[in-house]
Amino acid sequence: MAAKPSIPKGTRDFGPEEVDRRQYILDHIRDSFRKYGYQPIETPSFENLSTLLGKYGEEGDRLIFKILNSGDFLSSFRDSERDPLDLTPGQLTGEISKKALRYDLTVPFARYVVQHQHEITFPFKRYQMQPVWRADRPQKGRFQEFWQCDADVVGSDSLLQEVELIQIYDEVFDKLGLRTEIRINNRKVLSGIAELIGKPEQIIDLTVALDKLDKIGEEKVKEELIGRGFTPDDLSTLSPLFLEYSDNQERLDMLRKMLAPSEVGVKGVEELEFVLGMVEELGLHRSHVVIELTLARGLNYYTGCILEVSAPEVQLGSVGGGGRYDDLTGIFGLKDVSGVGISFGLDRIYLALEELGLFPEQANRHTTVLFANFGPKEAGTSMRFAKILRENGI
Repeated sequence: MAAKPSIPKGTRDFGPEEVDRRQYILDHIRDSFRKYGYQPIETPSFENLSTLLGKYGEEGDRLIFKILNSGDFLSSFRDSERDPLDLTPGQLTGEISKKALRYDLTVPFARYVVQHQHEITFPFKRYQMQPVWRADRPQKGRFQEFWQCDADVVGSDSLLQEVELIQIYDEVFDKLGLRTEIRINNRKVLSGIAELIGKPEQIIDLTVALDKLDKIGEEKVKEELIGRGFTPDDLSTLSPLFLEYSDNQERLDMLRKMLAPSEVGVKGVEELEFVLGMVEELGLHRSHVVIELTLARGLNYYTGCILEVSAPEVQLGSVGGGGRYDDLTGIFGLKDVSGVGISFGLDRIYLALEELGLFPEQANRHTTVLFANFGPKEAGTSMRFAKILRENGI
């Protein structure tokens, strides 16, 4: 008996109605990207493994889908009589895999900028809407294959770019009718906190643990920090991060006082104040911007403002996120080029709109005219009339 057809876990088929609805979301995102002057690019679905490894932190690297070298990838071991079991996992991966499916669109974009630096004009504003792959455990709102819709600016260190990206988030979600909360923090604030507790070299350990707060809760985060070498005194210094505050101003006042001894921390607070002040002056439609003191965005390359977007009316996790990276292109040889970007999670946005019943009827492209065919002669007449209607966009 033939095996029952199936698809890998973490992937999905999409029928006509789903494809139309996904396109409805993509159209709104693309329209806003173009309106703000972003230009489209596309990159390959897979990159050299060396391009991706080491850019996402220890946990991110484990979720990269490696591609086995084409052909007989074990022949090198037979020819040399080496035993693959004698190699470490890292060494074995290097022997049998040189390529990997892209984990996100940001690192491939950094590679693109460096590779094409003489063909583009800085600041360069690009958007990219393509699928990415992560070897994550599939669950609601989390897939192994999913789409990201990114907008990035490289070659400008102006905080006005952050303000503009927040405006794009607000505009898109307003068009889609989805109420959102845009949480904002600054990695310089977190670096200042790491300085305060005397562990600046453990900023990555701190951010990786804090990034799990909404998933595992405060106590588990504290347990993980202890496991990563932080002391009870360190946790006491961190305690203001876990308190409740009435508004953004109260959070800023606390941070300004707490981080006064740290130059980098003070710089982070000033950047937060500037972005929030500009956003408040310009006004937003359907989004609420709030400082999230424990927001860390676990990816290693962020260095300044970081953003994460949630839809409070549904339980799906974030529907978007991004931030500032001062030297991501530096890892590919192009130094001192600052960038900032955001990403929309198409698949979670779809689930949110579906759960809340926010897809309009016109999101599905229905047939509007039907010809009834009563015979060969009538069929010919119908075809002629159908041709006329199609030529007029019907």
